[in-house]
Amino acid sequence: MPYNVLAEFGATALMIVFGVGVHCDTVLKGTKYHGSGHMFAITTWSFGISVALFIFGGAVCMNPAMVLAQCMIGLVPWSNFVPYVVADMLGAFAGAVLAWFMYADDFKASEGDPEVTAVAKRNIFSTNPNVQNLPRDFFCEATCTFVFISAILATASRAGDNVLLLAIAVGIIVWAVGMGMGGITGFAMNQARDLGPRLAYQLLPIKGKCDNNWKYGLIVPGIAPFVGAALAALFVHGFLGMF
Repeated sequence: MPYNVLAEFGATALMIVFGVGVHCDTVLKGTKYHGSGHMFAITTWSFGISVALFIFGGAVCMNPAMVLAQCMIGLVPWSNFVPYVVADMLGAFAGAVLAWFMYADDFKASEGDPEVTAVAKRNIFSTNPNVQNLPRDFFCEATCTFVFISAILATASRAGDNVLLLAIAVGIIVWAVGMGMGGITGFAMNQARDLGPRLAYQLLPIKGKCDNNWKYGLIVPGIAPFVGAALAALFVHGFLGMF
């Protein structure tokens, strides 16, 4: 298990370096890709997750919600649930800190720029809706997670030992869900993806911070992915008959 836990940490950290890094690229002044937009960001998230799977293998979850789903269908022992979740959260925090360090000069160059608001800087790290409606946001986040994890589990069942095919497919799934359903909440679908970087934003020496919206973070990306993941595990095993 130590190898698996370290793989979870490393894969999640790398995923977040790609994800937080691309938001730094699109938001901060001074970067080569400033203003590239959400298509650029979502595509980089998708490819970055594939790269993490290329390196660390198809068994890594990089996501506490995915850990729950895999425990429910017997792919991961329940005894590994807490260690994997802790590794994912710590990896996400470390990846966000590394991305901030890489873009520290661009954070500084953006200080005082009216276009790079405090909210825009916060949203580099965490998911937050433009129009907050907690019940609807919770439903949307759970639905995104349900589709996301159902698709990955079904693909993993059909791909077998073909890790490269699985990694490419996961990237396509992230891209499709993000483009089709992600505009409401920012589609965390993953507690580590949101709460790890959100904590990093809270602690890092970033000037001009705004409220970190912890109420939203703990309720929507904190709980809804577990609901979607549990439903996905029941659907894939009970209806599709996989695993």
